[in-house]
Amino acid sequence: MEKLPNTTDVSQLLTGKESAALGRRIFLRYIGATAAAGVVLSACQNQIVDPAARGAARAGDVINLGDIGYDDAGVLNYAYALEQLEAAFYVQVMMTPFAGMNGYERQALSEIRDHEIIHRELFKAALGSAAIPGLTPNFSAINFNSRASVLGTARVFESVGVSAYNGAGRLLKSADYLTLAGKIVSVEARHVSIISELLNPMTTSFAGDDIVDPMTALGQARKPSEVLPLVQPFIQEKINGKDQPQ
Repeated sequence: MEKLPNTTDVSQLLTGKESAALGRRIFLRYIGATAAAGVVLSACQNQIVDPAARGAARAGDVINLGDIGYDDAGVLNYAYALEQLEAAFYVQVMMTPFAGMNGYERQALSEIRDHEIIHRELFKAALGSAAIPGLTPNFSAINFNSRASVLGTARVFESVGVSAYNGAGRLLKSADYLTLAGKIVSVEARHVSIISELLNPMTTSFAGDDIVDPMTALGQARKPSEVLPLVQPFIQEKINGKDQPQ
């Protein structure tokens, strides 16, 4: 695995000369402005035309994340793979809105799409030449014309993503990257709440047993070996990654 740029350089890349800190408002504004410009929409069903989501990977390739936790590059590439999937999903959702999508749903889902693109581009910038290639999504099992299918899938993606960050955060060695991951997972948790409210208004779905561990009352934390099999059906490349030995 290639060596990551030092955290000071990454911070300066993301915030320009305004600050060396990874302030959420600053990096959202910076990355949002650059990432949104790269999204090219297509009217083709089940087609993702997003240059930033494409790379050297081809369907059937094996993408090796290595032993996640031995170095920060492995953890960040793990998160980058998940963010690629989420960004591609929401780009598709907004390209082919489900039947009857109302104004509030359109606004909420488009904002979530923009967040996920920002997260993807943030990890790509942080990793530099150490980043894995762009992945190819496989959304054949999702009916993008169905509200229930889209929102149900969105809730699964978001809840799995939160549990992945909760499980992998402890593996990061850099305090800067840990802070960044903490900010991102807080946004992802809000996505879970929004999607849950759209699916099941005025219920406790946002904190269901699949989100919050009923024994500890804490957000679920999953190891990479638990997360990757859950997302693999939605990625055409094979993602390999090992948990750090305990």
